[in-house]
Amino acid sequence: MSTTNRMQVRELLLQALEHERGGALVYCTALECALNDDLRAEWEKYRDQTIRHIDILTEACIGIGLDPDESTPGCQIVQHNGKALVIAMKMARAAGDPAAAQLVACDCIVVAETKDHANWELIGQCAAHIEGKAAALMKAAYEQVEDEEDEHLYHTKGWCRELWLKSLGLQSTLPPPEEKRDVKSAIEAAKVEKSRAAEGRRPS
Repeated sequence: MSTTNRMQVRELLLQALEHERGGALVYCTALECALNDDLRAEWEKYRDQTIRHIDILTEACIGIGLDPDESTPGCQIVQHNGKALVIAMKMARAAGDPAAAQLVACDCIVVAETKDHANWELIGQCAAHIEGKAAALMKAAYEQVEDEEDEHLYHTKGWCRELWLKSLGLQSTLPPPEEKRDVKSAIEAAKVEKSRAAEGRRPS
């Protein structure tokens, strides 16, 4: 692996760690917006798992020889983006419409988890293409969080869709089908979305 690639792997790991830290704050703020009891329980679980992901990635960084507290320009941008999501949810709560604030929180978590999922996919790809201790540590970290990250993204997207449908006065299913079917892959999520789209086209 070239020097340039090594530097970019380092950047990926540090940015991913910063994103996980921001994700914990996003979930803490989202919980203040949650009205649905099932959704609140889901987000509490995801918050706790995200905190665990911080520990896993911190240990991997230290094992590879990185300073987990190093803040690169890229990390500062990641931190800024995370704070923006927190601010958005606080603005929504301050507007005085709890149901709307819950929707904003769902939107914010989908944004955060989409990037989080992408980060971990890249970490998995890196682990498969490098060698030595770094590869082993990254692979071990990836395998510990992969299924949880899939669930975070696909289930929250389902919650977001169904809550939006409910707010629009359209047929909705709560908890969402992704939750009931325990969706943990893009293929399974696509099948659910296709099914929901077909239901939406049926005459009432």
